Amino acid sequence: MQIRFFSTFSRTLIVSAIAAGTAGCATHYIPNTDVEDTSENRNVITFCEKYRKALESQDIGALLSLVSPRYYEDGGNVDPTDDLDYAGLKEWLQGRFQEARAIRYEIRYRSVKKGSGTSPKVYVLYTYSASYKVPGLKQEEWRHTVADNRLELVSDGRSFKIRAGM
Repeated sequence: MQIRFFSTFSRTLIVSAIAAGTAGCATHYIPNTDVEDTSENRNVITFCEKYRKALESQDIGALLSLVSPRYYEDGGNVDPTDDLDYAGLKEWLQGRFQEARAIRYEIRYRSVKKGSGTSPKVYVLYTYSASYKVPGLKQEEWRHTVADNRLELVSDGRSFKIRAGM
């Protein structure tokens, strides 16, 4: 009976010690994201929130200030007719914003990954929910899109610039 008590007591003690040890190693996430809470990741998310807010307010100047002059987007396919560089981006934004009467853009940040090399890129993977009001046949109507996307960022020394993914 005493040996049995010691075994149960020992197991309880070991399980408690393991639980206490792993509790101190738990990963902390930036609130409302799936991104580990580090100062570097917070800087990335703060930058991306500037992008999100400029998109919602349809502020083309603010959006372009966040974009690298070397911006290039291939549209995710091999068709070169839908490719965009920095010069084409302003025109594309003006056309899109002219159609939209209101935009609501929510982002759920999934991960922040740093590339390698001399000028490492930062990849921000996220799911967005976009609602936008556009002219309809009889009246304005809301449309809704949910999709995954990836922003490619490069450091400009103080902050970041969007290199692709808008």
